[in-house]
Amino acid sequence: MKHLGPHVSASGGVEQAPVNAHAVGATAFALFTKNQRQWFSSPLSQKSIDAFRQYCADFGYAPKYILPHDSYLINLGHPQQEGLEKSRTSFLDELHRCEQLGLTMLNFHPGSSLREISDEACLDRIAESINLALDKTQGVTAVIENTAGQGSNMGYSFYHLAHIINKVEDKSRVGICIDTCHTFTAGYDLKDDYENVWREFGDVVGFSYLRAIHLNDSMKPLGSRVDRHHSIGQGLLGLDFFRTLMRDERFNDIPLILETPDESLWPDEIALLHSFEEKE
Repeated sequence: MKHLGPHVSASGGVEQAPVNAHAVGATAFALFTKNQRQWFSSPLSQKSIDAFRQYCADFGYAPKYILPHDSYLINLGHPQQEGLEKSRTSFLDELHRCEQLGLTMLNFHPGSSLREISDEACLDRIAESINLALDKTQGVTAVIENTAGQGSNMGYSFYHLAHIINKVEDKSRVGICIDTCHTFTAGYDLKDDYENVWREFGDVVGFSYLRAIHLNDSMKPLGSRVDRHHSIGQGLLGLDFFRTLMRDERFNDIPLILETPDESLWPDEIALLHSFEEKE
């Protein structure tokens, strides 16, 4: 069975996220636990924490189907010490917020070299940042999202992901989120070489680390290294790819998250994707 839903708004308080997810027929969802454009936000109130937990219970959202995302400002591989420390402090705060909400994962983009240090040095800094944060928290898995490789962003290669995991000390608390748009534009042909791409992922990273998938079509072509999401079936991946993925039993029992741009289509996209589970 697939657990599917969008990245919903938490405007008005984190407790609104499960309410908004339920309203569009989601069985999984993603959210920001604070403003994603700010380094730090006010602490979560106990009222919001209690309401979030209660709504999740009311609507049947177990923590393993909820995928919070950290701030876009955080760069755990920052080449400069000031930026690195600020990123690490903010990342730790994000993990603590997840702990408070009873969530078990935090999804994040690995980081960027800003073309000031080597790729390997940047990947090593990312792993060190994860180790420092995990040492100070409990129960939350750091879920690395693969990237399209735009600019100097790390994580577009499966080998980047494996490099980071290899240097994380507590491997029980590190995982991967694969974004279908990012994977395609990074150069992995999920449309026409589906099985070989997933075979390479299994060989290089390992399916045991897969914690979630972002289901997004792509506006940009294979290998373009440009991150532009499209609505399901309207981009270059196409409906046949999503039909195949929804019938792939390897992706049962993890959150499949829509980050598609037209929110008005979310209920229809969810219904369409679930319809693909029914084999002809």
